[in-house]
Amino acid sequence: MPAVEPMAPHRASVRGGDPALQRGEFVMSVCNACRYCEQYCPVFPAMEQRLSFAKADLQYLANLCHNCGECLYACQYAPPHEFGINVPRTLAEIRLQSYEDYCWPRALAVAFRRQGVFTATALAVVFSAVILLATRMLNPQAFSQPATSADFYGVVPHGTMISLFGAVFVFVIAALAVGIRRFRKGVGSHVSRTLGSGRQALADMLSLRHLHSSGVDCTTAEETRRPWRRWFHHSTFYGFMLCFASTSVAAVYHTFFNWRAPYAYTSVPVVLGTAGGIGLLIGTVGMLVVRTRRDHALGDPAHSGLDDSFIVLLFVTSLTGLVLLVLRHEAAMAALLAVHLGAVLALFLTLPYGKFVHGLYRAAALVKFRSETL
Repeated sequence: MPAVEPMAPHRASVRGGDPALQRGEFVMSVCNACRYCEQYCPVFPAMEQRLSFAKADLQYLANLCHNCGECLYACQYAPPHEFGINVPRTLAEIRLQSYEDYCWPRALAVAFRRQGVFTATALAVVFSAVILLATRMLNPQAFSQPATSADFYGVVPHGTMISLFGAVFVFVIAALAVGIRRFRKGVGSHVSRTLGSGRQALADMLSLRHLHSSGVDCTTAEETRRPWRRWFHHSTFYGFMLCFASTSVAAVYHTFFNWRAPYAYTSVPVVLGTAGGIGLLIGTVGMLVVRTRRDHALGDPAHSGLDDSFIVLLFVTSLTGLVLLVLRHEAAMAALLAVHLGAVLALFLTLPYGKFVHGLYRAAALVKFRSETL
């Protein structure tokens, strides 16, 4: 059995400074004394291994939380009790701070607070307009090519597209890698020491097991549980992965086999991309609807813009991609391509400074949890 890192009395508790961390220390201390919710999710077993709660402990617990909400409705000290214990909201506030603390470059931490639907939409519109204008100036013949050609590279040359999105992709990967490294170092996470703990952590991530701690359904409000939140998360995640797989296969086709786009509707890249796009549309619309109906006491209002902007960008990217696929033989293809590329570019650039990072930090927290408990 791996050595258990917790029970660390040498870690100084939060002293002065940040109100969210002070509140988190108080909430976790009360929960640690009560322990009524210890079977609900990994947060409470991990909490019970600690005698005090420093910043690193609180950020680890915050990212381990899946915001299922069960603990709020079970808590005897929840509002209107004078203690006002609300674990989901408290950890959501600390979770947002962890995104800001570990992002790279640090100067862009402010982006987490300023992201909203308007910002996301504006970025997509601006990037689309820039690509459209640049194409008209540098490649005017692209808008006069036969409508039936469906030649995307006739609009934006392959080299240009690779250079632009390749540079953005490298920056995004670097920013995400630095962020996750800082997070793991900050909370004391480590690579899984056993095959069993790593496999269990991966299963937790892919199944969203802790999104429904009490039974098979997710909490929407007190005494109201539905599976939709979990299902829509699955649809979004696996839709995103299918789109990524589609792009990867297309890159292999072009680079190694010299098979040029456009590809047939029955080809692997198109089938994967279509399935992924539909999954993203269903998942993002569903999550927006669920969010409007979920008890607002379960979340942090500061998260709303961050959550909605990411969902909207995913929706716009998938919608424009599907429309482009359907109308790729029409005269509007060139303009539609510019709009789609602008949406993709906006999505990519916001990944390290938006809700996307929560998946990476939560994965690291789950690995840490499984390594401590197995």
